[in-house]
Amino acid sequence: MSDFSVEEVDGVASPPKARVEDAPRERDYLAGFLAQKPQGDAPGEPGGALYEGVIDALKEIFDPEIPVNIYDLGLIYGVEVTDGGHAVVTMTLTTPHCPVAESMPAEVELRVSAVPGIATADVNLVWDPPWDPQKMSDDAKLELGML
Repeated sequence: MSDFSVEEVDGVASPPKARVEDAPRERDYLAGFLAQKPQGDAPGEPGGALYEGVIDALKEIFDPEIPVNIYDLGLIYGVEVTDGGHAVVTMTLTTPHCPVAESMPAEVELRVSAVPGIATADVNLVWDPPWDPQKMSDDAKLELGML
């Protein structure tokens, strides 16, 4: 035999239902959200207007021996833009004996300083790390038939 007992009941009381009026909440879920101003990118950060303007200017400068712009060629190692509109471009050349070693940094400085909102521009020419074809963008590799 089993040790079960059975109890008969006429009914079970339902538990109380939660009421929306009882919960503390704001009526409009979007009230605070809609009042916020959009957070824009900082002008000198990637995605910001000044930074992207500098990148666009760099993409207009082409290596005279290779039909690819210096940005996609991977010659630009870094771009910094301060709140005061000072741009610093760190770049290299394909080789130290590049025929435009004297003129290319000056052209970069001239083009970057012409971007609206840029007050001054400096170009730092570096050789370390040395440039190699792996630094090129996929677009540049495709243009040169390397993909």
